[in-house]
Amino acid sequence: MKPAAFSAGILAAVMTGLAWLPADAQDIEAGRAKAQACAACHGVDGNATAGNFPNLAGQTWRYLYTQLKDFKEGRRNDPVMSPMAAPLSRDDMINIANYFAAQTPKPSSFKADEAKVKLGRAKADETLCTMCHLGGLLGQNEIPRVAGQQYDYVIKQLKDFKARTRTNDAGNMTSVAQTLSDADIENLAHYIASLR
Repeated sequence: MKPAAFSAGILAAVMTGLAWLPADAQDIEAGRAKAQACAACHGVDGNATAGNFPNLAGQTWRYLYTQLKDFKEGRRNDPVMSPMAAPLSRDDMINIANYFAAQTPKPSSFKADEAKVKLGRAKADETLCTMCHLGGLLGQNEIPRVAGQQYDYVIKQLKDFKARTRTNDAGNMTSVAQTLSDADIENLAHYIASLR
């Protein structure tokens, strides 16, 4: 094989491989443009505008991509998000996910009750939250960062897992949520919202 053909072959292989890399190699600016429709609820920088919407800033790109795909394909349902995700292509979802993953999460403005934070931390330890969500509840891969998440959103998601109205979790959170009382859910939400 001639050196020029060999070099071109290597370049083509490298360029093909780069298409699968996360945030560093993806077009963050394309994601910024595509994420403009998300800003009304999730904020321009992924820090939600109201407590019932999740913060997306600093979330893992794989988690965000998976959730968009689940909304698009009906594995997760929401009256707002399902139609928003429906027209997105795979590239759209990757670009949006990488854009929000590259943003900096801001501290929550929620005023957590310290007694409930202490109880929530104990419940998180008891239910082994860090086994999946890692230390500080910062998330990994398809497991979300929940640290600093919106209080109201955490309450809703835990209740949805418990009621089995959200089931796109391979059964992990659904199983954990079955063990939680309403007080446990409230305490966990205080603890999670208090994390920075």
